[in-house]
Amino acid sequence: MDKITIVGAGRVGESTAQILAQQEMCRELVLLDVREGIAEGVALDIQETAPLFRFDTRVSGGTAPEAAAGSGLVVITAGLPRKPGMSRSDLLDTNAAIVRGVVDDVLRLAPQAIIVVVSNPVDIMTYEAWRRTGWERSRVFGLSGVLDAARMAHFIARESGISVKDVTAMVLGGHGDSMVPMPRFSTIHGIPIEHFLSPEAIERITTRTRHGGAEILALKKTSSANDSPAAAIAAMVDAVVYDRKRVLPCVAVLDGEYGLGDVAMGVPCVVGRGGMERVIALPLTEAESRSFSGSAQAVQADLVRLRAAESGD
Repeated sequence: MDKITIVGAGRVGESTAQILAQQEMCRELVLLDVREGIAEGVALDIQETAPLFRFDTRVSGGTAPEAAAGSGLVVITAGLPRKPGMSRSDLLDTNAAIVRGVVDDVLRLAPQAIIVVVSNPVDIMTYEAWRRTGWERSRVFGLSGVLDAARMAHFIARESGISVKDVTAMVLGGHGDSMVPMPRFSTIHGIPIEHFLSPEAIERITTRTRHGGAEILALKKTSSANDSPAAAIAAMVDAVVYDRKRVLPCVAVLDGEYGLGDVAMGVPCVVGRGGMERVIALPLTEAESRSFSGSAQAVQADLVRLRAAESGD
């Protein structure tokens, strides 16, 4: 890909830019931030690692949206970060306004782009970005399950004592406390994890996965996670840039899958050059369906709240 833009040069944006540049996923990488000098400084810092990491990607930064012109892919990380004690929903109104502004710039300057949304609450922000563009749902999708599943895979590896390289995990639903870790679809080298782990261990993994982001935030105190989200974003971007057709759990706008429509939720998707090319509908048990429906209700409640705020009710 010739050009990728990351909007938001905070810690997640910076970590993402380092990975994308180092792996040469594009010829030109642009960082944008409303704070004067921040994006330029981050870009220069990353660019000066090029002789050591041996990459030719050109990295630049600025405040002017025009720098994003012609981008093939735009990653939106801009927005207020969570602080200890805050839920992702607490960021709703402010970050929605930020995301709408970014999307308007993309419509004007990079109308052929694919948009990957990272800003929290990501389920709502993905839906808002898609709604604002009016595009096909394949071109606007969000980060959630790739990160949540990576966390779950780590916890499975730690509990089982087996290499994380052999672990595959699956997480559905909203990116928050109502997310739905899926032990039944999680395996160690294709073998269900229940063959390696006790029900108590699986329950510990499920609970820790749901609160994985909050755990890091509580420990770091002054910032939320940045390296693991950046790695997850890079996996999604890689799937698009190289047309991998990877099955990745992403936030996608649903159109009848799982009995839902007009809402964005974390579900397994096929990701390739066209973006979120297909939603994979898993056969859920009754208990899993209840959990997924409960997660959807939490996301829909945030959407109702956002619409009410827009109308001034």
